[in-house]
Amino acid sequence: MEPKDYTVIRIEGEYAILSDDETKEELFIAMALLPLGVDVGSRLHYEMLEYTLVE
Repeated sequence: MEPKDYTVIRIEGEYAILSDDETKEELFIAMALLPLGVDVGSRLHYEMLEYTLVE
């Protein structure tokens, strides 16, 4: 899978809803798979099966 950038648009319980920055498709991801400190509006970079916060 190629690298992608996402924005957290909602958090519903144990899941975050991410929006693909290019296609605007939504993706549901368990909060346990995301780095600490993720909140609504956080920008994430996905590469090599890992999400990292973009400052």
